[in-house]
Amino acid sequence: MAMTILLVAVVLAVLYLIAIYNSLVVLKNRVQEAWSDIEVQMKRRYDLIPNLVETVKGYALHESSTFEKVIEARNMAMSNHGTPAEQAKTENVLSGTLKSLFALSENYPQLKANENFMKLQFELTDTEDKIQASRRFYNANVLSLNNKTEVFPSNLVAQWFHFDKKEFFELDANEQAAKQPVAVKF
Repeated sequence: MAMTILLVAVVLAVLYLIAIYNSLVVLKNRVQEAWSDIEVQMKRRYDLIPNLVETVKGYALHESSTFEKVIEARNMAMSNHGTPAEQAKTENVLSGTLKSLFALSENYPQLKANENFMKLQFELTDTEDKIQASRRFYNANVLSLNNKTEVFPSNLVAQWFHFDKKEFFELDANEQAAKQPVAVKF
């Protein structure tokens, strides 16, 4: 009888550890999926920027420094494959340069009326919204994983199997421009 109780207790403990391990794997995979969603939206943004710059160039040829800054920020963001914090920093720079490009358009009424420019602006704004939603989804999954890796007893399983905390994808609190959505009011 005592042997049966001990055997049942061991089996239950093993099943509990397996359940914790599996839940950590699921959370880790959700974080990876959420990060992939962010990357897809950022790539879409990167692909829209050259078209937007070319459209604006047609109306504001003498504003080459603004165009160069936008393209440089785009290239820097595209080439950054570091941590979420490092990528957030380059994304913040890109958002700031895009704002300067949209602000430039305010000086050119013909540009603001250009159908191609308006379409690109709408697509970029839509992409920015999707990036924000993807960031929130990613951060929610990171929170779940981080909580699971820190609370007892799942923290023991997380340590045994090397499940590490993940970084949030946050806007830099020091960059006020990055907190504002990329948009132009007509």
